[in-house]
Amino acid sequence: MSDATAIVDRSEVPAGGSYRFTAEDAFGNETEVILVPCEDDPGVRAWVNNCTHEDQRLDAGRGAAIRDGEIICPRHGSMFDACSGECDNGEASGTTLPSVDIAVEDGSVLLIDEHYEYRHDGGVNDGDDGPGSTSHISF
Repeated sequence: MSDATAIVDRSEVPAGGSYRFTAEDAFGNETEVILVPCEDDPGVRAWVNNCTHEDQRLDAGRGAAIRDGEIICPRHGSMFDACSGECDNGEASGTTLPSVDIAVEDGSVLLIDEHYEYRHDGGVNDGDDGPGSTSHISF
């Protein structure tokens, strides 16, 4: 896995939540990805951090809500299987979360997806204080 990028130690992916990082596609678009625990080998899966029903992040910075092995969309309550990404209920029923290829090697979660390049931990705009002001008026 020469093109693999270490993201985080597997032990850092919370049992009842998610670990969020930002990746970039070949067109320069930044995408948030979440790592979630999964009972299937290798014990963790990676999904694009968006509900398939609407542009709603599953993890807005405090970890995705996970119950009984399902990721819960905070907007409408659709539940996605943490291992397969499939949804069989709610507004997103019949859809599957877009996956991101990862591997676990020596306890480290590695990004191996040829469509994404690791950028940083956290969300796309984490640490962004917004636009600066160039106004001559002070408040």
